[in-house]
Amino acid sequence: MSIYHFRKALPSEKAKIWEILQFAIQRRKEEGSNQWQDGYPNPEVIEIDIEKGYGFVLTEENTIIGYCAVISNYEPEYEKIVGKWLTNDDFVVVHRITIAQNYLGQGLSKIMLENIEDFSINNHIFSIKVDTNFDNFAMLKIFEKMEYIYCGEVYFRGSPRKAFEKVLRKTL
Repeated sequence: MSIYHFRKALPSEKAKIWEILQFAIQRRKEEGSNQWQDGYPNPEVIEIDIEKGYGFVLTEENTIIGYCAVISNYEPEYEKIVGKWLTNDDFVVVHRITIAQNYLGQGLSKIMLENIEDFSINNHIFSIKVDTNFDNFAMLKIFEKMEYIYCGEVYFRGSPRKAFEKVLRKTL
C-alpha cells in the first residue's frame, strides 16, 4: 500500500507542478470544457501560490502526484455568491485540485481533500469552501461523495462555477 504525504510545495517544484497542471488543462479541453482554457492557471499563478504558502503537493515517496492551493479566509469572489454559504466563520478555500496523469482514477483527489480537512481542523478552521466548473463531472462526484453541500454559484473570469461548502466536525 502506498504512503502519501501532503505538504507545502517548494519553489524548486514549480516546473513539476506546472507539468501536472498542463496535463489537467489539456484533459479539460479534450472533455470539451472551457474550464482552464483561458490562460489560467499558468506558471505565474503557481509561483504566487508557493510564495504565499498556498501551494500544496501530494507525494508518493519523492514523487509529486497532485497539487492544489489551500487558502485561509480569502476568496473575494466567494463574497458575491449567488446563493448562500452554510457558515460565515473562518474557512479554507481549495483551488486548482489536480492529479498527475499517471495517477488518475486512484482516488487521490479524495485523499488530498481528506488531508485538507485534517489541515483545517488542525488550524481550528471548520469550514471548507470549493468551486468547480458545471461540467467537471469527476470533481462534482467527489464533492458529492465527500458530503460537500451545494451553496450556489460564484463567478471567475466571467464564468459561473458551482460552489460547495463542507462544515467539519469539531473534535474534542
